[in-house]
Amino acid sequence: MAKRLFDILASLAALLLLGPVILFAAAGIRLSSRGPAFYCPKRGGLRGQPFTLFKLRTMHLNHGANVSVVTGANDSRVFAFGSVLRKLKIDELPQLWNILRGDMTIVGPRPEDLKIVAQHYDEIGMSTLAVRPGLTGVGSIYYYTHGEKMLTGPDPEQIYARDLLPVKLALEAVYLRRASMIYDVTLIIRTVVAIVRVMSGQAEFPDPPEMSDACGLPGTSEDTLTRRHVA
Repeated sequence: MAKRLFDILASLAALLLLGPVILFAAAGIRLSSRGPAFYCPKRGGLRGQPFTLFKLRTMHLNHGANVSVVTGANDSRVFAFGSVLRKLKIDELPQLWNILRGDMTIVGPRPEDLKIVAQHYDEIGMSTLAVRPGLTGVGSIYYYTHGEKMLTGPDPEQIYARDLLPVKLALEAVYLRRASMIYDVTLIIRTVVAIVRVMSGQAEFPDPPEMSDACGLPGTSEDTLTRRHVA
């Protein structure tokens, strides 16, 4: 109950405060790329139920032969202004509406594409569907600081499912075991700090403190969770 109340109050305040930023970004998208300003894919939510996720569009509508549900590093589908929005995480701000509606929470496991859930979720992955997905969280931070640069080569979706998704899901499972309001606030602060550091030029980050516990989860190993893709 306290978490939901926090979600409602925080998302409402953030929408009022950041509404002009979202509108400015939406106008920039319309000037940068033909098509709608918003992108509304289906994602796996609480108990695996699909819901409509709201994002600012960062890719051209014409993807050609590239139908990957995973965005690779230097993905040609992403237009220049969209790349800036992604780097600053501004493209995720419309999910504040998802939080206000009750589809999502501020801190929790990131919602995945339905294809990823259906084809690649193991027991640990399915356990993360027991709670509402989050706007940010330990897996989201790890993806932002470590994961995006791993997704190189002709098939980023394969790399994501093989090398990155197991790490994210294990970290999210650790979050679920430790979940508390204090931990949530800590992860919100860590998210802001990560964005500031990335924007200031930092490229290398240490593994998150949750990694050691993630390696100890049943069905995981240190080798699996510390594997890195080499292009």
